[in-house]
Order: sequence, then structure tokens, then C-alpha cells
Amino acid sequence: MKNQTMLQSSNPSMGGPTGQFVASPVERAVPRLQLSTQWRLLRVALAVNDAVMIGIALVLAYFVRFVSIVPIFRDDAFADYGYYQTLSIIVIPVWLIIFGLVGLYNRRNLLGGFEEYSIVFRATGFGSLVLLAAGFLEPEFILARGWLLLAWMFSFLFVSGGRFLIRRGVYALRKRGFFITPALIVGVNEEGRALAEQLLNWTTSGLYVMGFVDDMLRSGTKVWGSLDSLGHTNQLDRLIKRYGITELILTNSALSREEMLALFRKYGVVDDLNVHISSGLFEIITTGLDVREFSYVPLVRVRKGRLTGADLVIKLLLDYVIAVPGLIFITPLLLLIAILIKLDSPGPIFFKRRVMGINGSQFNAFKFRTMVVNGGEILDGHPELTEKLAQDYKLKDDPRITSMGHFLRKTSLDELPQLINVIKRDMSLVGPRIISPVEMEKYGDWGLNLLTVPPGITGLWQVSGRSDLSYEERVRLDMHYIRNWTIWSDLQILWQTIPAVIRGRGAY
Repeated sequence: MKNQTMLQSSNPSMGGPTGQFVASPVERAVPRLQLSTQWRLLRVALAVNDAVMIGIALVLAYFVRFVSIVPIFRDDAFADYGYYQTLSIIVIPVWLIIFGLVGLYNRRNLLGGFEEYSIVFRATGFGSLVLLAAGFLEPEFILARGWLLLAWMFSFLFVSGGRFLIRRGVYALRKRGFFITPALIVGVNEEGRALAEQLLNWTTSGLYVMGFVDDMLRSGTKVWGSLDSLGHTNQLDRLIKRYGITELILTNSALSREEMLALFRKYGVVDDLNVHISSGLFEIITTGLDVREFSYVPLVRVRKGRLTGADLVIKLLLDYVIAVPGLIFITPLLLLIAILIKLDSPGPIFFKRRVMGINGSQFNAFKFRTMVVNGGEILDGHPELTEKLAQDYKLKDDPRITSMGHFLRKTSLDELPQLINVIKRDMSLVGPRIISPVEMEKYGDWGLNLLTVPPGITGLWQVSGRSDLSYEERVRLDMHYIRNWTIWSDLQILWQTIPAVIRGRGAY
């Protein structure tokens, strides 16, 4: 089946009540290179990256273990560079095979970001265990444990780093029409429109929604934004062929059970076509689902919290490992800021904001005071600012902020007392934005998701533009974080927070 090569901006329009096709307003000319060929080239690039990065990691592990550290085994087989060089030639193809077996070249696992890092971590760990097992089984096969540990660590870091750069390159190519997967949404209702909005807003997803298919709408009917109804379900064969569709998304709440079964029977086993079924509860299932059988009847259970079991323990450890030593280390800085706040303007040192916590609980989030105590009176004289504040819950030029407050907000130092909230388990280092109870209305149905994880001092919104983002963008980023949480996402966000704070963009 031809994919993107089928899409041409010059396709003629053939609309009308008889069910003829209309040219999608989102059609555009894209590269003539087959989509399958693009993915094959990407797999080759990833394999080359992995081989090179593993090789560099193994060599670096040798020099760190035997050169930069006291080389106590220099004259021993442990320190023979030729021995480890030969070993590397064997290890690289073995590890590449392991990478393939765990799915690191499987299309569904590519360009996945945090999930991809998790698979790389497991793959390099398993590769290290293979070497360790070989050492136990073959007495002549001698390895320095320090080298093996360093090889594991460096391989994970370098392979992940190389894949990160490749992923960024693919994102750039997607703006030029490469690695784009044409999709159709079958079924038009509120959920269908929400699905289209989310998929189109997340430009790096690679899904390119061509339009909708619905038996109740005439071809050419505007559905959402620039997306039209392209036809009826009995025209799907021609639509799939014409637009090179490889992803078919069925809107659960817009289709009857019989319609969905009929579509799945016909297209569920078609080569080069993936059929996806939306949950019908897209607003509330970011917590995840469990499937369990009762009397041979499979039932789906919605989890009450996004983080459970080992995930919860890992996130707790990350919070405490950083928050407790961090709070002790910055105590002198906190005392200095407290003194400067007192000298700058009258009023308390800390400001306690009542905000939403996990599972609908409320708590006081601590911050250094950055406003004058009579801020309400000042705001009464600026009705236009009052309206802006009610809309965005943030003001760029806020007359209530003190001189010291401007500095604290620009540097994000006003949020340091929230480390106390982290230790109290009200908050986490990384999570969604903290919001007040009245802001819950802004989240609408998404608010149910927001309360499944603790809010964070930093998060995707912090490293993606902060207050320069629209409120809708902040909500979307929060939902993406909750839906796709892994420990690797937290680590990356913490790392990206440092340059974000230094730049100070969007901090006010």
C-alpha cells in the first residue's frame, strides 16, 4: 500500500450529498519516499548509533577503570587493553541482538522518549548480566566488575543520548513531511473532536489526522478546525487507498457495538493498517486500566491513582533523596532570603496558598512572599488586570509584586519552601502545576486526571515556557505528563529545569 506518496495538495474536490469524496483541507504535498522506507532507514540509523555508542562506552569504561583510577591491575589480564578491545568486538553485536529482542527496533517503541529510555536501561542491564553469567560459566573469561558496571552505565547514557538526538532530528523532519502517518477518525461527537484536538496539538506524535468518517454527516461538512467529514463508513476502502491511511481511530462513544465489531472484522487484520479504539472515557483513564476476569468475564478496572507499587516507591525515593539533603544544604540561603524579604516590605516571610492535592485533598503550599500585604486594594484600582487574573490566574505585569518579589520569581527562588511540602508528601519534585480549588473549573473533565498524582515544584509546564504558555497548553502538558509518567520523565524534567530557571523565560 502506498502511504504518504498518495497525498497530493492538487487532488480535485468531489463533494456532494451523493457521498462522493471531498479533498481534505489538511492535504499537503509530502516527500515521495515511501513511509516504510523512511522507517527502515531510521532503524539502520538507530543500529549504527547503538553500535557506535556501545563501543565508545566500553572503551571509556576501560580508561575510567584502569587509567583515571589507580591502575592496580595494569599488568594483569584485567588491565590488558587488547583483551578488552577484543571483548568489545564481541559484545557490540551481542548487545545489538539483545536490543532487537527487547523491541528497541520495533516501530511501536521508537521515538517514545521516556519509555524508550526505560527499554534501553533494561536492555543494557540484561546485556551486562549476560557478560556476568559468561564469567561464571567460563573460568577463563575474566572481567573486572568495576569495568562492567561502568560499561553498563556509560552504554545506557550514550545510547540514550544518541537516540535523543536522532529523535530530535525526526521531529525536525516531520515538519517537512517525513515520518508522518495518515490517520482517520471514525465517528463524530465530542470525544471524536477532543481526540482530533489532542492529536493535532501534539505535533511530534507523527499522526496526521486527515479528517473524519461518519455516516450521519455529508462529505465536506466542517467538523473541527480545518478537518472535514470525508465520507461514510461504506467508503472507507476508497478513503484508505486514496489518502494512504495506516491508522484508523474508532471513537468508542460515537459508534454502536455492532458498528465497531463490523469495522474491526473488516479492517482489524488488514496489513499496513492499525485499528485503534478509543476508551470512551478519555477524560478519566490517565490513571491506567487493569483487566481481570470474573467467572471468565473480562472486566476493566480504572485505577484510583496513577502511581502504584514500585512506581510509587521509586518516585518517593527520588523526592526524598533530593529534597532532604537539598533543604539542609540551602538553609543559609533560605535565611538570607527571609531577611531580605523583611527588609524589603512589611508582612510575613512566607505565603501559604490553598491548593489541590492528590485525590481531591487540599493543603497549604508554601512560598516566599513576593507581594505586598495590601495587594487586594491595589488590584481594585486595575479592573482590566482583575479580569486578566480571573482568566489566566497569572499577571505578567503585576503591580502587587515587591522589588524582592520580582527577583525571587524571576529566579524561581520563591518556590524553594515547597521542599517542605515535598517532605510532607503533599507535593512531589516533579508533577502537574499546583492549582487552587477555583481553578478546577478550568480543567473541566480533565480535573479528574489532575488529582491522580501529587502536584510538583517543577514539571513539563516549567520546562516548556512556564507562564508564557496559554492556560490550555498548560492543561495539555499536565495531562501528557500524567498519562506518560515514568521515572525517566521525572529525571529528564529535573535536568531540563536547571537551564529553564537560568533562562528565566516565562517567569513572572
